[in-house]
Amino acid sequence: MTNIWIIDDEESIRTICTSALEDLFNVESFSSASEALLALNSNKPDLIITDIKMPGMSGLEFLNKVSEKFPDLPTIIITAHANIDNALSAYKGGAFEYLTKPFDINEIRKLAIKATKTSKPAQNDVAQESNSEIVGKAESMQEVFKAIGKISKTDITVLIRGESGTGKELIAQSVHTNSTRSNEPFIAINVAAIPHELLESELFGHEKGSFTGAQSQRIGRFEQALGGTLFLDEIGDMHPELQTRLLRVLSSHEFYRVGGQKPIKSDVRIIAATNQNIEDLIKTGQFREDLYHRLNVFRIELPPLRKRKEDIPALVEYFLKKSADEIKSERKDIEENAMDILNEYNWPGNIRQLENTCRYITVMAPSTSITIDDIPDEVKNIEMITNGSTQVNGLDANINWEVTLSDHIKSVLQDQKDLTNLSKELEKILLQEALKASNGRRIDAAKILGLGRNTITRKIKDLGL
Repeated sequence: MTNIWIIDDEESIRTICTSALEDLFNVESFSSASEALLALNSNKPDLIITDIKMPGMSGLEFLNKVSEKFPDLPTIIITAHANIDNALSAYKGGAFEYLTKPFDINEIRKLAIKATKTSKPAQNDVAQESNSEIVGKAESMQEVFKAIGKISKTDITVLIRGESGTGKELIAQSVHTNSTRSNEPFIAINVAAIPHELLESELFGHEKGSFTGAQSQRIGRFEQALGGTLFLDEIGDMHPELQTRLLRVLSSHEFYRVGGQKPIKSDVRIIAATNQNIEDLIKTGQFREDLYHRLNVFRIELPPLRKRKEDIPALVEYFLKKSADEIKSERKDIEENAMDILNEYNWPGNIRQLENTCRYITVMAPSTSITIDDIPDEVKNIEMITNGSTQVNGLDANINWEVTLSDHIKSVLQDQKDLTNLSKELEKILLQEALKASNGRRIDAAKILGLGRNTITRKIKDLGL
């Protein structure tokens, strides 16, 4: 029978994994990596499942030692510390797969079956330092980490898609940093920020006298990036004429400077990014379909922040520390009810907006403890204050909430303002409280509010909940 070793300092994890696998495999468990390493002197399993963070020797250290002795031995890494550094270190250290706690029992069964049927040589490299700003407990971000890990040893062309502010350049930088080209240049250019009549020279360079004002030879971004990676941000905004030239470079792997007669070899890895729907641009004739297929060899989809809210606390902690370091001030801690507000907000500007908000708070908060009052007004769609009351635009929902609300409505009408925003805010609060009371079950929340299931689903979507 196939032998699997479980290595984790938590007895509960060892028990769960053993229960999930013992009907299919012969399972042996260890409470430490050093204990398992000692056992390797006399025995070799068919699969190792190990935690990362353990007392003494870490799972990654153990993985490197195992790969030295048994380079073909598959390993599944499990961890509660979900960040890109751990994910990439796992893959680059030779892990077959990487899972975050808590994990689905059926998932680990499927992976164990797959791993024991597949022989995958380990790669005895250590992942290079990455950016801690790339945080991701959310399943969607874990998929991004896995994707980066799997393509790290290739030169495959990558297309990154995501809304503005989701961190597309950070991901592109991480792909480069963890690639075989990491010691060569990473050159980034925002296609949308440069007029198309200047973009050709910016990308490919020009020869002296090639056009009016070309008083000397100029090296373009392709040439600057030789041997490394060229990141083309907002590729959807590229002018059709430049699309044609870029396609030619991707096909022939060479280019000419503007006015040049000598071809230059293009040893460059291309990573492109866009916040647009390229398929729609193709339909309207704004983007070449053949270029799209050249760029879309491997696609990474970045989720908006509103769809990965479980990552907000870790991001806030990181940005508050970063902001404090930038202005050389004491790091500030955020109170729980203030953090609740940040968690509730939908962040239309995504991570970039969250970072700027944390920078604002760091500068403006009068003390080292961040309270509700320190949160910018545009973020305060719902304010949970210490006495348990709720505020909407400064309106305190106390015992006399009906009178207070009536007075507030009168004030809004006297100022000749409409009630659209207030109505939406009140409806949003009702929905949120009903969902909280029903532990997120929409059917129960609908009953509380006297709504149909389809109605509450539509309202949740319309209000961004």
